[in-house]
Amino acid sequence: MDEMTRNLIFKAIDQTATPAEFDRLQDAIEQDHEVRAEYLRAVRLCESLGEIASGAFSVNSSKTDVPVRFAKQNESTHRSLAGGLKLSRFAIAATMLIAVGVATFWFGQQENSTTNVADKGEQTETIKESQIAGHATLRRSVDLKWTAGGNEYRDGDVLTNGSLQFEEGVAEIDFFCGATLIVEGPAALNIESDWSVEVTSGRLRANVPPAARGFIVRAAGSEIVDLGTEFALEVRAENARVEVIDGEVEIRGGEHNGNHLLTGQRQWLIGTETPESLNGLSTLDELRIRQENAASERFDTWQALSQKLRQDERLVAYFPIAENLAQRFVRNAAGTGDILDGKLVGPVERATGRFGPKSTGLAFGHPGARVRTRIDREFKAFTFACWVRIDSLEHVYNALFMSDGYETGESHWQIRNDGRLMFSVMVDDTQSVQTFSELEQREVETAGLARVYYSEPIWDISKSGQWFHLAAVYDPVGRRVVQYANGMQVGSEEIIDKFYIDTLRIGPAEIGNWGQPFRKTPWFSVRNLNGTIDELAVFDAALTTKEINTLFENGKPLGY
Repeated sequence: MDEMTRNLIFKAIDQTATPAEFDRLQDAIEQDHEVRAEYLRAVRLCESLGEIASGAFSVNSSKTDVPVRFAKQNESTHRSLAGGLKLSRFAIAATMLIAVGVATFWFGQQENSTTNVADKGEQTETIKESQIAGHATLRRSVDLKWTAGGNEYRDGDVLTNGSLQFEEGVAEIDFFCGATLIVEGPAALNIESDWSVEVTSGRLRANVPPAARGFIVRAAGSEIVDLGTEFALEVRAENARVEVIDGEVEIRGGEHNGNHLLTGQRQWLIGTETPESLNGLSTLDELRIRQENAASERFDTWQALSQKLRQDERLVAYFPIAENLAQRFVRNAAGTGDILDGKLVGPVERATGRFGPKSTGLAFGHPGARVRTRIDREFKAFTFACWVRIDSLEHVYNALFMSDGYETGESHWQIRNDGRLMFSVMVDDTQSVQTFSELEQREVETAGLARVYYSEPIWDISKSGQWFHLAAVYDPVGRRVVQYANGMQVGSEEIIDKFYIDTLRIGPAEIGNWGQPFRKTPWFSVRNLNGTIDELAVFDAALTTKEINTLFENGKPLGY
């Protein structure tokens, strides 16, 4: 929401708005859910203050029973509120409380109404829930090599119905019903539902708690129905067998239809029997330990590569984060020294980094959480890069790295709530510009001449909790802004003459939030990132696609 609309809200509440301004605000409230929500927040704050004041002062109801509704036909009432009432400060406050209380009720009715549309002939707002398709998640994996041409997944991905094939490695799959499979490659599965999977080839161990009792594994023309708690299965081209580790299973279909197997019993579904057991399949604890060891080795490799990166003379600020967080500071490991160290402010929390327990990230899940730094120098180009785990994009704009004042030459790097990366540089902060936003499909007013460069969407709710390597390159010489996700270009746009600037700055800035310390009111935009940042770098250069890809390859965790 733009600053002009926010100011209109303030003026409406403190009774300084003109009738024309009331009209503009009503139009904005009727047309924009964000404006409506902001207005209601302001009203609630005003009501809370009024409750505090009411204990010290009371106003005769006959003097304050003003029937105010935020509608155009009540223009005369707005005028009287704005300029005609000469009451004491508390009387005005009480009058306004009644006004905004009625307005709150009216807008609440508009927002929450369930009136039949056919009865009223009106359109009601429909709130859509986020939806994704899937039956299971890839909880963890070690050394997976996916089959060429098939689907590929990362740890944490939601698995939809369909085939899942890999040539090597081990995967732990959690079905939404509660069943867990540990599958060893080479393996080929077909995920059917929350409660069933078909196994074409491979070895697996199935753990089925009481809540998932009845989970079905189809193999070799039969259904294995788990009645609790654990069984093993091996399917090859020439034979297939099942063995109960603990509990009971029922076999349905095929020549063994109706058979029940108990702990220690096994059944060959097809092929010739052999005396060998299915011992040796990984357990949940064994897989966890294997993954932790592999993550530790990957972390050690990254540390060596990180030491090399610090020697790059183009690197101005570098926050590895994983190394230490001493005394609420995060160290700048670039050659520019500790003058650029970041100060942790508010409820910034330590979180597990992308390499597991040995590494550390910073979580910004609270509105007050941020890391502050100051980089006072001129840049000839910008490259920003970071590793980030996004839990949700709950705000319209979600901060990665933001200059405080957004003055001429300063940059903003953030993620929009539709999953698009946003990068911009202020070209002239003295201008006030009215432009048509292609993305928002409406006229927007901006304080200053700047251009926002968007990527294609790189995130949706199905990717919640996953690690991404993000980068933005602003290249005045090449006249281009290029954005990356996991080493791949996701946006590239020309810098046209109108938005060209070659003197770049950062100044005071924040990681993971934007507090606007120079604002003139206590209100600030809520842009904290609901997620974790692990390693952030700022270069005084336009890195190439190859260099960005190298940063990704050198820093990627397991499961990529």
